[in-house]
Amino acid sequence: MKMHELAPAMGSTKESKRIGRGHGSCNGKTAGKGHKGQKARAGHGMRPGFEGGQMPLQRRVPKRGFNNIFAEEWLAINVAALEVFEDGTTVDAAALAEKGIIKKANLPVKVLGNGKLTKKLEVKLNAYSASASEKITSVGGKAEVI
Repeated sequence: MKMHELAPAMGSTKESKRIGRGHGSCNGKTAGKGHKGQKARAGHGMRPGFEGGQMPLQRRVPKRGFNNIFAEEWLAINVAALEVFEDGTTVDAAALAEKGIIKKANLPVKVLGNGKLTKKLEVKLNAYSASASEKITSVGGKAEVI
């Protein structure tokens, strides 16, 4: 095969529609734009959501609530989720992401006290609830804030 023998796959390319080339082409005279009106004029482009001067849907719908753009996103896990680790393991955000408990290892993680923990673990995360840190230390583990 040579460079001059290469061609696109059948049906992958189409010839452009030639409009305004006489009435025999089915796209002559008004060139597929109909008769008069805003969309028949040159440079008629309208922004997305424009409804011809009618109040747009985005402005008609009532708005509720408040979204704080400065809010810091935290991930919360329960003590019961730490049961998947072996006894004596060091648990950090990377280890949690590796096990699939959290999706993003770069966000701060808080451990909450729901569930039971039976394994002695060294947990190194950003925050703990009072009951979570008590459960971790009661089985001989260590809850370290980083």
